[in-house]
Order: sequence, then C-alpha cells, then structure tokens
Amino acid sequence: MKHITVILPLLGISFGAALWAQGGDPNYKPRRFNKAIELLEDGQPIYNANARGGDGYDVGVKLASTYNDFIIYEMEDGEFNIPALRQFMLGLSKSGPTKSGHRMPAVIVTLPVVGYDETSVRANVWMIQQVLAAGVMGIELCHARSPEAVKMLMAASRYPIERANIQKNDLQEGLRGAGSEGFASQIWGMSSKQYRELADPWPLNPKGELMMALKIEDKYALANAEKVAAVPGVAFAEWGPGDMGLSLGFADNHNPPYPPAMAAARKRVMDANKAAHIGFLETVTMASIEALFKEGTNVTHGSSLELVNKGRKLTDRQMPW
Repeated sequence: MKHITVILPLLGISFGAALWAQGGDPNYKPRRFNKAIELLEDGQPIYNANARGGDGYDVGVKLASTYNDFIIYEMEDGEFNIPALRQFMLGLSKSGPTKSGHRMPAVIVTLPVVGYDETSVRANVWMIQQVLAAGVMGIELCHARSPEAVKMLMAASRYPIERANIQKNDLQEGLRGAGSEGFASQIWGMSSKQYRELADPWPLNPKGELMMALKIEDKYALANAEKVAAVPGVAFAEWGPGDMGLSLGFADNHNPPYPPAMAAARKRVMDANKAAHIGFLETVTMASIEALFKEGTNVTHGSSLELVNKGRKLTDRQMPW
C-alpha cells in the first residue's frame, strides 16, 4: 500500500482548470461541500460507488473521477483498517475535484458496530470517532433496531458545541473532542474551525455536511422502523434485503421478486422513511429505475454508468458528475 503525506489546500481555490481537464461544466457552482447532500436538497437521486476496508491511496485516486455522487466504504464485513482509510481519503482528496466542482465525492462508511441498543453503540464510540477523524462524510449504522442507538450515533458524531436543537430533539451533547479535526480538516480542505462547524449531521443541522444513515435490516429493526427513521439527523435508510431475508426466514430472496413478508417489510421501511422525510436506498437496475424512482427510491445501489445516465435523463439533472 502506497503511503503519501500531503498538506492539502484550503477550500475556496479555483477549480476551473481542473474542471476543463475533466470535461466538467465550468459554469456550475457548488453550493455545499457535500455533493450528495446538495443533490438531495435539489430533489435529485444520488448514485453510489463501492470501496472495501483495506482499499487505500490508489483506489482513492481512481474513485476521485467516478461518475457517482458518493462512495460506500464497506467496513462492516470488510477489513477495519484506519490507516488504509486515511490513505484512501488522501488519494480521493488529492485527485479531485469532481466534474461538478466539488472537492470529492462524499464517503460514507459502514462499520462493524450494530445498533441493537444504546449500550452497543456507546461501547464502540471510538470506532465512530476514528472513522470520522479520517475525513469521511458519514456513517451507516447496521441493524438499527433502537432509536436510542441511533441517538448515540448522533452524539458520537458531533462536537459538544451548544446548539439550540439538542434539547428540542431529545439528543445528547456531542462527544467528539478537540484535536480530532486535524487530519479530517485537511481532507476537507478547510481550517479546523470551519471543519468543526460543518462536521455535523444533516438535515438536523441544515448547514451540516455529514450524512448519517441506517440499515433497518432485520425483524427487530423492522418493528421499530418508524421510531428509528424519525431520529433527527438521519439522512437516509435502507431495508437491507439480504439480512432482512435471513431474519424473516428467506435466505435466498436477496433480489426481487420478493415473497409477501419481504415485500411488506420493504414497504414498511419506505413508508417510515417518507414519514420522516429521509431518503430510501435500494438496488436499482436499468429495468426497475423508472418505477422505483416514482415509488420513492432516491439513493441507489448498482450504479453503472449506463444506469446513472438513464437516471440523470429521467430526473432532468443539471449538476455534472
């Protein structure tokens, strides 16, 4: 694995030359640091690329030019390797910007931390904080069974800056400490002060640039779907048909057509997400994309270039890659 140490420039430099080199639209002006949040705010679906724990600098360089909007860096079952993640983020940030003019695609990490209850997440706050300190833009909590677990995820992801919405939303004070922003702020290309202000979950904080997500993926999480989806600070959730199928007794029904019990589980999670006004993630194909978009899917797995181009046309997307 190649290890490279660089000092990254501050936010606000001109991206014009790089945009022209990548074929981007120099007239597009990003409004936010997080490209995926900007698109969701505009009512546009977002598309993902994938990386796995252990992927480092070279993979980051490669994915800096992805046609996707965000990257799921898989450490739930993949290798939990913080040095590799830091190198991945260095490669990604050094090799941008995207064609849309954003510094890099957003990166969301799935962790081997389960949302069974508050205690489960509290015991692993160190994992959450180490991953965020690597400069990623979000975390996806697996097996999100308990709203208390999700609230602990939010606390672990925030700085203890007094915010008016803490008590109003029944949330705890943030747990991230001073100094944790050193590397991450370089990855984001901004000062430590700017990073601490922006490294907060959206849409809980409308100016926040972190995306916190959930996997409501077993029968216990399903029973609490409405409660966990409604925790302030969740950006999107998925129903995880692989694990949901195992939990409901359908080991080989990861893909549609689904048996009635799984179809009902999917609908319940989607309905919970709609009620909470958060995104819904699932696998999308060329054959299903139009119907799924109409139904409410707006965060996609399975984002081939052909599929992304079809999706962009369906939603009249103006932002470049």
